[in-house]
Amino acid sequence: MADGDNTRAFDPDIVTDFRERMSYGSYLELDTLLSAQRPVSRPEHHDELLFIIQHQTTELWLKLVLHELESARDLLRADDLSPALKRIARVKHIQRTLTEQWSVLATLTPTEYAEFRGFLGNSSGFQSYQYRAVEFVLGNKNRRMLSVFESDPAAHALLAQLLDAPSIYDEFLRYLARAGFAVPTSLLERDVTQAHVFTPELVPVFREIYEHANDHWPEYEACEEFVDLEDNFQLWRFRHLKTVQRTIGMKTGTGGSTGAAFLQKALELTFFPELYAVRTEIGAPA
Repeated sequence: MADGDNTRAFDPDIVTDFRERMSYGSYLELDTLLSAQRPVSRPEHHDELLFIIQHQTTELWLKLVLHELESARDLLRADDLSPALKRIARVKHIQRTLTEQWSVLATLTPTEYAEFRGFLGNSSGFQSYQYRAVEFVLGNKNRRMLSVFESDPAAHALLAQLLDAPSIYDEFLRYLARAGFAVPTSLLERDVTQAHVFTPELVPVFREIYEHANDHWPEYEACEEFVDLEDNFQLWRFRHLKTVQRTIGMKTGTGGSTGAAFLQKALELTFFPELYAVRTEIGAPA
């Protein structure tokens, strides 16, 4: 109950002495975290803090996305489907949060952004190595992207390692093959350093799963989880594009990209094309 002065009663058992105890702030290293926002505009512009926090929180969520996707990939390799899908389900919730987050940055008007944009130099979200890592884990590999990170040995090493490793989709297809589905050998033996491209011979495998869902329920559920992943990723890309258009129009990006035009092209990229193509085939004459 609240005290008569509209304050909450203070529980006498609440710990207050943290000289030798771990506190909330020390566990989360809040001194480090909250001192990491360092605006570079001079004089400091009010809205730059929003811009910094938006991107820092995105990077924190991307760290967790990568953590979950790599675990899901490894679980698929071990034929442990149920916990892999649990990891993917968590990623889907994170994706929704990341997409909604664009609405906060969209409150930054073109005039406000223009007042500090020039101070950003060549820094750009294009240089997010964690975003590239997530793309690589999902299967959209691109060796040329590594050149962006040559000045950052740790980021370059991570991306090189993920480039050489099977994607989560590669591991799912291998899982299906081990489960007895007729996954084309060309996909099981493909060069995993290359982006996955549409393979029409795989579509009948997914048609079998979808049209006999009761017989293949775990695989059917997994297929839908992968479709959700891609849908959410494309929604994030779209919101990114529209936020950029709203804020800078068709200006060139600070990192040298074509800006909105570059982001528009990203909407054409796909991770699991056969899972979309099969929808045209389901229910059609064999």
